[in-house]
Amino acid sequence: MAADGATVLEFEDYVRTRQDALLRSARRLVPDPIDAQDLVQTALVRTYPRWDGIADKALADAYMRRVMINTRTEWWRNRKLEEVPSAELPDATVDDGAEQRADREMLADAMRVLAPKQRQVVVLRHYRELSTEETAHVLGMSTGTVKSTLHRALARLRHELEHGTYGYSRREDVCAA
Repeated sequence: MAADGATVLEFEDYVRTRQDALLRSARRLVPDPIDAQDLVQTALVRTYPRWDGIADKALADAYMRRVMINTRTEWWRNRKLEEVPSAELPDATVDDGAEQRADREMLADAMRVLAPKQRQVVVLRHYRELSTEETAHVLGMSTGTVKSTLHRALARLRHELEHGTYGYSRREDVCAA
């Protein structure tokens, strides 16, 4: 195609006026907005050399949609599959929340070793997610007292969980690798 000035201006005008509609069409074909922009750009690059061949410019949108569909199909066929077939099936595990419930029960049981004030501070700070100042205001104590009470309560809980009958142990050596 010999790109004369009129053809270039006509194509640029088409792109300027129809780019939003083309992008909406592309978003229907691919879920990611960045991929949709790439799809429109690729379709425009593939359409430009054939622009003079489109006799009825009113059908240019249909032509562009067909180019986008073909490009999307080409991308899909050329994708790299993340799954690798194997002879063995993976273990089927179902996350039914049983572990989370067991952890909550274990923690609630371990909190029984805390003094009532310590338990209140832990609940307000970590379960109700109040700030140190808000916790101090609710319990009628200073922020320093809340901080020290929380520190001692968490140390006691940690000790209880590590050395009690719960079987919990901290594994700091895992991160060292």
